[in-house]
Amino acid sequence: MGDLSNRARKILFAAVTEFIATGDPVGSRTLARKYGLDLSAASIRNVLADLEEAGYLHQPHTSAGRIPTDRALRMFIDALVELRSLSPEQQAELSARFAEIYTVASDPLRETGRYLSELSGAAAVVAAPRAEIRALGQLRFIPTKPGQLLAVLVFADGSVENRFISIDEAINEGELTRIHNLLADVIEGRTLGEIRDLFARRLADERLQIDALRRRAFELGSKATADVTRRSEVVIEGQNRLIDLPEYADVDRLRKLMKALEEREELVDLLDRTLAAGAGEVTVFVGSEAGDLGGGQLSLVAAPYMENGRVAGTVGVLGPTRMDYAKVMPLVDATAAAMSEARGKVR
Repeated sequence: MGDLSNRARKILFAAVTEFIATGDPVGSRTLARKYGLDLSAASIRNVLADLEEAGYLHQPHTSAGRIPTDRALRMFIDALVELRSLSPEQQAELSARFAEIYTVASDPLRETGRYLSELSGAAAVVAAPRAEIRALGQLRFIPTKPGQLLAVLVFADGSVENRFISIDEAINEGELTRIHNLLADVIEGRTLGEIRDLFARRLADERLQIDALRRRAFELGSKATADVTRRSEVVIEGQNRLIDLPEYADVDRLRKLMKALEEREELVDLLDRTLAAGAGEVTVFVGSEAGDLGGGQLSLVAAPYMENGRVAGTVGVLGPTRMDYAKVMPLVDATAAAMSEARGKVR
Protein backbone atom coordinates (compact mmCIF):
# COMPACT_ATOMS: atom_id res chain seq x y z
CA MET A 1 0.00 0.00 0.00
CA GLY A 2 3.05 2.26 0.13
CA ASP A 3 2.33 3.67 -3.32
CA LEU A 4 -1.10 5.02 -2.30
CA SER A 5 -1.90 8.17 -0.37
CA ASN A 6 -4.35 8.11 2.50
CA ARG A 7 -6.96 9.77 0.27
CA ALA A 8 -6.43 7.18 -2.47
CA ARG A 9 -6.79 4.34 0.04
CA LYS A 10 -10.08 5.75 1.31
CA ILE A 11 -11.45 6.12 -2.20
CA LEU A 12 -10.28 2.64 -3.18
CA PHE A 13 -11.90 1.19 -0.05
CA ALA A 14 -15.15 2.96 -0.92
CA ALA A 15 -14.99 1.80 -4.54
CA VAL A 16 -14.42 -1.84 -3.59
CA THR A 17 -17.12 -1.71 -0.91
CA GLU A 18 -19.64 -0.28 -3.37
CA PHE A 19 -18.74 -2.81 -6.05
CA ILE A 20 -19.17 -5.71 -3.61
CA ALA A 21 -22.55 -4.34 -2.54
CA THR A 22 -23.95 -3.75 -6.03
CA GLY A 23 -21.83 -5.59 -8.59
CA ASP A 24 -22.00 -2.51 -10.80
CA PRO A 25 -19.19 -0.28 -12.07
CA VAL A 26 -18.59 2.51 -9.56
CA GLY A 27 -18.73 6.18 -10.50
CA SER A 28 -17.39 9.27 -8.75
CA ARG A 29 -20.85 10.72 -8.09
CA THR A 30 -21.94 7.59 -6.23
CA LEU A 31 -18.85 7.68 -4.05
CA ALA A 32 -19.25 11.39 -3.31
CA ARG A 33 -22.90 10.90 -2.37
CA LYS A 34 -22.67 7.75 -0.26
CA TYR A 35 -19.29 7.60 1.45
CA GLY A 36 -18.70 10.93 3.17
CA LEU A 37 -15.37 11.54 1.50
CA ASP A 38 -15.61 15.37 1.73
CA LEU A 39 -14.43 15.61 -1.84
CA SER A 40 -16.12 16.79 -4.99
CA ALA A 41 -17.06 14.30 -7.68
CA ALA A 42 -14.39 15.88 -9.89
CA SER A 43 -11.67 15.34 -7.27
CA ILE A 44 -12.78 11.75 -6.74
CA ARG A 45 -12.79 11.22 -10.50
CA ASN A 46 -9.17 12.33 -10.69
CA VAL A 47 -8.16 9.88 -7.95
CA LEU A 48 -10.10 7.09 -9.66
CA ALA A 49 -8.15 7.82 -12.86
CA ASP A 50 -4.88 7.58 -10.91
CA LEU A 51 -5.98 4.29 -9.36
CA GLU A 52 -6.84 2.96 -12.79
CA GLU A 53 -3.43 3.93 -14.11
CA ALA A 54 -1.82 2.16 -11.12
CA GLY A 55 -3.70 -1.06 -11.91
CA TYR A 56 -6.26 -1.02 -9.10
CA LEU A 57 -9.31 -0.24 -11.24
CA HIS A 58 -10.42 -0.76 -14.80
CA GLN A 59 -13.17 0.79 -16.87
CA PRO A 60 -15.23 -1.64 -18.96
CA HIS A 61 -16.53 1.20 -21.15
CA THR A 62 -15.43 4.81 -21.48
CA SER A 63 -18.84 6.03 -20.32
CA ALA A 64 -19.11 3.56 -17.43
CA GLY A 65 -17.80 3.65 -13.90
CA ARG A 66 -14.83 1.60 -12.76
CA ILE A 67 -14.45 -1.96 -11.47
CA PRO A 68 -11.81 -3.10 -8.97
CA THR A 69 -9.10 -5.37 -10.35
CA ASP A 70 -7.80 -8.48 -8.60
CA ARG A 71 -4.96 -6.31 -7.31
CA ALA A 72 -7.44 -3.96 -5.63
CA LEU A 73 -9.40 -6.86 -4.16
CA ARG A 74 -6.21 -8.40 -2.81
CA MET A 75 -5.28 -5.12 -1.11
CA PHE A 76 -8.81 -4.81 0.23
CA ILE A 77 -8.61 -8.29 1.77
CA ASP A 78 -5.08 -7.93 3.17
CA ALA A 79 -5.13 -4.37 4.46
CA LEU A 80 -8.44 -2.55 4.20
CA VAL A 81 -11.39 -4.76 5.03
CA GLU A 82 -12.78 -4.85 8.56
CA LEU A 83 -13.95 -8.41 9.23
CA ARG A 84 -17.35 -8.88 10.86
CA SER A 85 -16.76 -11.55 13.48
CA LEU A 86 -19.60 -13.83 14.47
CA SER A 87 -21.43 -12.90 17.65
CA PRO A 88 -21.32 -15.31 20.64
CA GLU A 89 -24.88 -16.29 19.81
CA GLN A 90 -23.97 -17.06 16.20
CA GLN A 91 -20.92 -19.04 17.33
CA ALA A 92 -23.09 -21.10 19.71
CA GLU A 93 -25.65 -21.75 16.96
CA LEU A 94 -22.89 -22.86 14.59
CA SER A 95 -21.39 -25.22 17.15
CA ALA A 96 -24.78 -26.72 17.96
CA ARG A 97 -25.59 -27.27 14.28
CA PHE A 98 -22.31 -29.06 13.61
CA ALA A 99 -22.70 -31.19 16.72
CA GLU A 100 -26.04 -32.27 15.25
CA ILE A 101 -24.59 -32.82 11.77
CA TYR A 102 -21.83 -35.09 13.05
CA THR A 103 -24.22 -36.99 15.29
CA VAL A 104 -27.17 -37.76 13.03
CA ALA A 105 -26.35 -36.85 9.39
CA SER A 106 -25.71 -39.79 7.05
CA ASP A 107 -23.31 -37.67 4.96
CA PRO A 108 -21.75 -35.02 7.23
CA LEU A 109 -19.57 -33.47 4.52
CA ARG A 110 -22.46 -32.89 2.15
CA GLU A 111 -24.65 -31.57 4.97
CA THR A 112 -21.80 -29.24 5.96
CA GLY A 113 -21.67 -27.94 2.39
CA ARG A 114 -25.41 -27.32 2.28
CA TYR A 115 -25.36 -25.45 5.57
CA LEU A 116 -22.39 -23.27 4.66
CA SER A 117 -23.88 -22.50 1.24
CA GLU A 118 -27.06 -21.38 2.94
CA LEU A 119 -25.19 -19.18 5.43
CA SER A 120 -22.89 -17.60 2.86
CA GLY A 121 -25.29 -17.25 -0.05
CA ALA A 122 -22.60 -18.73 -2.31
CA ALA A 123 -21.37 -22.19 -3.26
CA ALA A 124 -19.62 -24.20 -0.57
CA VAL A 125 -16.81 -26.71 -1.01
CA VAL A 126 -15.69 -29.34 1.48
CA ALA A 127 -12.65 -31.58 0.96
CA ALA A 128 -12.82 -34.87 2.85
CA PRO A 129 -9.91 -35.78 5.11
CA ARG A 130 -6.96 -37.02 3.11
CA ALA A 131 -6.51 -40.76 3.36
CA GLU A 132 -2.96 -40.26 4.61
CA ILE A 133 -4.08 -38.71 7.88
CA ARG A 134 -7.15 -40.86 8.52
CA ALA A 135 -6.76 -43.34 11.36
CA LEU A 136 -7.17 -46.95 10.26
CA GLY A 137 -9.22 -49.06 12.67
CA GLN A 138 -9.13 -52.51 11.09
CA LEU A 139 -7.61 -54.34 8.15
CA ARG A 140 -9.14 -57.66 7.13
CA PHE A 141 -8.59 -60.04 4.21
CA ILE A 142 -11.32 -62.23 2.72
CA PRO A 143 -10.45 -65.04 0.26
CA THR A 144 -12.47 -64.66 -2.94
CA LYS A 145 -10.92 -66.98 -5.53
CA PRO A 146 -7.55 -68.65 -6.11
CA GLY A 147 -4.78 -66.05 -6.23
CA GLN A 148 -6.95 -63.21 -4.88
CA LEU A 149 -8.02 -61.62 -1.59
CA LEU A 150 -10.49 -58.84 -0.84
CA ALA A 151 -8.82 -56.30 1.48
CA VAL A 152 -11.31 -54.47 3.72
CA LEU A 153 -10.05 -51.24 5.30
CA VAL A 154 -12.23 -49.89 8.11
CA PHE A 155 -11.28 -46.35 9.15
CA ALA A 156 -11.77 -44.89 12.62
CA ASP A 157 -14.44 -42.55 11.26
CA GLY A 158 -16.54 -45.55 10.23
CA SER A 159 -15.89 -45.33 6.48
CA VAL A 160 -14.93 -48.52 4.64
CA GLU A 161 -12.84 -49.05 1.50
CA ASN A 162 -12.46 -52.37 -0.32
CA ARG A 163 -9.89 -53.46 -2.89
CA PHE A 164 -8.81 -56.74 -4.48
CA ILE A 165 -5.18 -57.80 -4.16
CA SER A 166 -3.40 -60.69 -5.82
CA ILE A 167 -1.42 -63.33 -3.93
CA ASP A 168 1.09 -65.92 -5.10
CA GLU A 169 0.33 -68.61 -2.52
CA ALA A 170 -2.92 -69.66 -0.92
CA ILE A 171 -3.48 -68.74 2.75
CA ASN A 172 -5.35 -71.08 5.05
CA GLU A 173 -7.83 -69.89 7.64
CA GLY A 174 -5.46 -70.33 10.55
CA GLU A 175 -2.71 -68.25 8.91
CA LEU A 176 -5.20 -65.54 8.03
CA THR A 177 -6.37 -65.32 11.65
CA ARG A 178 -2.80 -64.92 12.88
CA ILE A 179 -2.14 -62.27 10.20
CA HIS A 180 -5.23 -60.36 11.30
CA ASN A 181 -4.13 -60.46 14.95
CA LEU A 182 -0.61 -59.37 14.07
CA LEU A 183 -1.80 -56.45 11.94
CA ALA A 184 -4.31 -55.36 14.60
CA ASP A 185 -1.41 -54.71 17.01
CA VAL A 186 0.48 -52.76 14.35
CA ILE A 187 -2.45 -50.67 13.13
CA GLU A 188 -3.78 -49.50 16.48
CA GLY A 189 -3.48 -45.72 16.91
CA ARG A 190 -1.82 -45.09 13.54
CA THR A 191 -2.89 -43.18 10.45
CA LEU A 192 -2.83 -44.68 6.99
CA GLY A 193 0.30 -42.70 6.10
CA GLU A 194 2.09 -43.90 9.23
CA ILE A 195 1.07 -47.50 8.52
CA ARG A 196 2.37 -47.31 4.96
CA ASP A 197 5.73 -46.02 6.21
CA LEU A 198 5.86 -48.73 8.88
CA PHE A 199 5.20 -51.52 6.38
CA ALA A 200 7.93 -50.16 4.09
CA ARG A 201 10.47 -50.01 6.94
CA ARG A 202 9.64 -53.49 8.21
CA LEU A 203 9.83 -55.03 4.76
CA ALA A 204 13.24 -53.43 4.26
CA ASP A 205 14.48 -55.09 7.46
CA GLU A 206 16.33 -58.26 6.48
CA ARG A 207 15.71 -59.74 9.94
CA LEU A 208 12.12 -60.35 8.90
CA GLN A 209 13.37 -63.10 6.59
CA ILE A 210 13.35 -65.44 9.59
CA ASP A 211 9.69 -64.69 10.36
CA ALA A 212 7.79 -65.72 7.25
CA LEU A 213 4.33 -65.07 8.70
CA ARG A 214 5.18 -61.56 9.86
CA ARG A 215 6.75 -60.72 6.56
CA ARG A 216 3.72 -62.02 4.67
CA ALA A 217 1.42 -59.95 6.89
CA PHE A 218 3.35 -56.79 6.07
CA GLU A 219 3.42 -57.63 2.37
CA LEU A 220 -0.35 -58.05 2.34
CA GLY A 221 -0.80 -54.88 4.37
CA SER A 222 1.44 -52.94 2.01
CA LYS A 223 -0.53 -54.14 -1.02
CA ALA A 224 -3.85 -53.33 0.64
CA THR A 225 -2.88 -49.75 1.51
CA ALA A 226 -0.73 -48.88 -1.51
CA ASP A 227 -3.47 -47.71 -3.86
CA VAL A 228 -5.80 -46.00 -1.41
CA THR A 229 -6.51 -42.64 -2.99
CA ARG A 230 -4.13 -39.87 -1.92
CA ARG A 231 -6.30 -37.05 -3.23
CA SER A 232 -9.27 -35.67 -1.39
CA GLU A 233 -12.88 -36.21 -2.33
CA VAL A 234 -14.47 -32.80 -2.82
CA VAL A 235 -18.13 -32.02 -2.19
CA ILE A 236 -19.66 -28.94 -3.85
CA GLU A 237 -23.03 -27.61 -2.74
CA GLY A 238 -24.93 -24.60 -4.07
CA GLN A 239 -23.55 -24.69 -7.60
CA ASN A 240 -26.77 -23.08 -8.81
CA ARG A 241 -25.74 -19.94 -6.90
CA LEU A 242 -22.77 -19.66 -9.27
CA ILE A 243 -24.71 -20.46 -12.43
CA ASP A 244 -27.19 -17.69 -11.65
CA LEU A 245 -24.47 -15.02 -11.36
CA PRO A 246 -24.51 -12.30 -14.05
CA GLU A 247 -20.80 -13.04 -14.56
CA TYR A 248 -21.89 -16.28 -16.26
CA ALA A 249 -24.56 -14.93 -18.56
CA ASP A 250 -22.05 -15.63 -21.34
CA VAL A 251 -22.55 -19.21 -22.53
CA ASP A 252 -18.86 -19.94 -23.21
CA ARG A 253 -17.84 -18.66 -19.80
CA LEU A 254 -20.57 -20.74 -18.14
CA ARG A 255 -19.43 -23.84 -20.04
CA LYS A 256 -15.87 -23.39 -18.76
CA LEU A 257 -17.15 -22.97 -15.22
CA MET A 258 -19.19 -26.17 -15.36
CA LYS A 259 -16.24 -28.09 -16.80
CA ALA A 260 -13.96 -26.85 -14.01
CA LEU A 261 -16.49 -27.81 -11.33
CA GLU A 262 -17.02 -31.23 -12.90
CA GLU A 263 -13.34 -32.12 -13.33
CA ARG A 264 -12.32 -30.39 -10.06
CA GLU A 265 -8.57 -30.66 -10.69
CA GLU A 266 -7.93 -26.95 -10.21
CA LEU A 267 -10.24 -26.76 -7.22
CA VAL A 268 -8.52 -29.69 -5.50
CA ASP A 269 -5.13 -28.07 -6.12
CA LEU A 270 -6.29 -24.86 -4.45
CA LEU A 271 -7.73 -26.74 -1.49
CA ASP A 272 -4.48 -28.68 -1.11
CA ARG A 273 -2.57 -25.40 -1.06
CA THR A 274 -4.86 -24.21 1.72
CA LEU A 275 -3.81 -27.16 3.88
CA ALA A 276 -0.25 -25.86 3.94
CA ALA A 277 -1.41 -22.71 5.75
CA GLY A 278 -2.23 -24.75 8.85
CA ALA A 279 -5.12 -24.74 11.29
CA GLY A 280 -6.73 -21.42 12.11
CA GLU A 281 -5.62 -19.78 8.86
CA VAL A 282 -8.04 -18.52 6.23
CA THR A 283 -6.69 -18.41 2.68
CA VAL A 284 -8.27 -16.34 -0.08
CA PHE A 285 -7.64 -16.89 -3.80
CA VAL A 286 -8.96 -13.88 -5.74
CA GLY A 287 -9.96 -14.09 -9.38
CA SER A 288 -6.85 -14.85 -11.42
CA GLU A 289 -5.11 -16.21 -8.31
CA ALA A 290 -7.46 -19.18 -8.61
CA GLY A 291 -6.03 -20.00 -12.03
CA ASP A 292 -8.52 -20.96 -14.72
CA LEU A 293 -11.19 -21.85 -12.17
CA GLY A 294 -14.24 -19.80 -13.05
CA GLY A 295 -12.42 -17.92 -15.81
CA GLY A 296 -11.03 -15.38 -13.35
CA GLN A 297 -14.51 -14.42 -12.15
CA LEU A 298 -14.49 -16.38 -8.88
CA SER A 299 -12.78 -16.24 -5.52
CA LEU A 300 -12.24 -19.07 -3.06
CA VAL A 301 -12.16 -18.46 0.69
CA ALA A 302 -11.00 -21.62 2.49
CA ALA A 303 -9.63 -22.87 5.80
CA PRO A 304 -8.36 -26.24 7.06
CA TYR A 305 -10.18 -28.30 9.68
CA MET A 306 -8.65 -30.79 12.10
CA GLU A 307 -8.93 -34.51 12.82
CA ASN A 308 -6.92 -36.62 15.24
CA GLY A 309 -4.90 -33.55 16.15
CA ARG A 310 -3.78 -33.03 12.55
CA VAL A 311 -4.83 -30.78 9.69
CA ALA A 312 -7.22 -33.02 7.78
CA GLY A 313 -9.33 -31.42 5.07
CA THR A 314 -10.59 -28.07 3.89
CA VAL A 315 -13.87 -26.18 3.94
CA GLY A 316 -14.59 -23.04 1.96
CA VAL A 317 -16.85 -20.74 0.01
CA LEU A 318 -16.65 -20.32 -3.75
CA GLY A 319 -18.27 -17.14 -5.04
CA PRO A 320 -17.86 -14.12 -7.28
CA THR A 321 -14.83 -11.89 -6.82
CA ARG A 322 -17.28 -9.29 -5.48
CA MET A 323 -18.30 -11.57 -2.57
CA ASP A 324 -18.69 -10.04 0.88
CA TYR A 325 -15.24 -10.91 2.25
CA ALA A 326 -15.91 -9.15 5.56
CA LYS A 327 -18.70 -11.66 6.20
CA VAL A 328 -17.39 -14.77 4.44
CA MET A 329 -13.85 -14.90 5.87
CA PRO A 330 -14.94 -15.07 9.55
CA LEU A 331 -17.76 -17.46 8.59
CA VAL A 332 -15.36 -19.92 6.94
CA ASP A 333 -12.95 -19.65 9.88
CA ALA A 334 -15.74 -20.33 12.38
CA THR A 335 -17.07 -23.21 10.28
CA ALA A 336 -13.66 -24.90 10.18
CA ALA A 337 -13.33 -24.54 13.96
CA ALA A 338 -16.85 -25.90 14.56
CA MET A 339 -16.17 -28.85 12.23
CA SER A 340 -12.93 -29.67 14.06
CA GLU A 341 -14.69 -29.55 17.42
CA ALA A 342 -17.63 -31.68 16.27
CA ARG A 343 -15.43 -34.29 14.56
CA GLY A 344 -13.32 -34.57 17.70
CA LYS A 345 -16.32 -35.32 19.89
CA VAL A 346 -17.63 -38.19 17.78
CA ARG A 347 -14.30 -39.96 17.30
